[in-house]
Amino acid sequence: MKALAAGYRRCAALTRQHGTTYYWGAMLLPKEQRRDVYAVYALCRLADDILDEPDREIAGIPQGSPTERLAAFRGAFRDAVDRGTSPDPVLAAVADSLTRRGTDLECFDRFFDAMALDLVMTTWASWPDLRDRYMEGSAAVIGEMMLPVLEPLTSEATRPARMLGHAFQLTNFLRDVGEDLDRGRVYLPADELATHGADPWQRVVTPQWRSLMAMQIERNRELYREAETGLPMLPDSSRRCVATALELYRRILVRIEDADYDVFTERRRVPTREKAALAARAWAGRDVISASPGVTTRPDPTTCMEEQ
Repeated sequence: MKALAAGYRRCAALTRQHGTTYYWGAMLLPKEQRRDVYAVYALCRLADDILDEPDREIAGIPQGSPTERLAAFRGAFRDAVDRGTSPDPVLAAVADSLTRRGTDLECFDRFFDAMALDLVMTTWASWPDLRDRYMEGSAAVIGEMMLPVLEPLTSEATRPARMLGHAFQLTNFLRDVGEDLDRGRVYLPADELATHGADPWQRVVTPQWRSLMAMQIERNRELYREAETGLPMLPDSSRRCVATALELYRRILVRIEDADYDVFTERRRVPTREKAALAARAWAGRDVISASPGVTTRPDPTTCMEEQ
């Protein structure tokens, strides 16, 4: 049991380090649900690290090409689930969580298949191509993985959960354009780039780039609006958790707009104090979703400080 507890602590640490928005949202859940959110996030994080940081050491995964390492990690995950445990503390926690929650393992087949696409695909022809071939397994499925943890009141919560996965990842794509270029990848539809005459490889904010980004942000906000329809389908603690994560992620779009769509020189973030203030507001049972869903305005910093 000590080893399992250590595994859950490691999952929490990974989430706190790499997924701060998830971390702040999950803080609003009871302990058992919270640690299961961390377990799902940690698994996805480690798989992503194999692709983005191929030389990084990951316990139990031998050195080799990214393709070999991803296959080894996928095999270690399946072995952990089959056995119900693993010598690796993170995978032991993941196996324990998925077994208790009865999570459909087919979700993870789609997830690992999408991760493998990152090894061979660097551009995507269109939004349907990106959404249906890649984001289905890298984003929508994350919503499905989280649902057993969030304990929805109805099966109708599945579609909004998938939409939230899409929304989160599209925000990541828009925020991380510069970092993805450094890795030789572009997650913006090629046909839409051509239509707007925008070239991310120039790494310059032009009128064409602003036009392209404004369109992407409106698409992103529509996904958040669709995801919001699922909030009433969740019990109170889960609703607070998801609403907080949704609103914090959506505020990244405002940061991008405030920076005149410059996503080349630095990552646009929501400050920690703002995250803490919003989480505190949710904990107190107050509404955290923007008054006009999808039309988020940048909060007054003095208000955030007062709420802390």
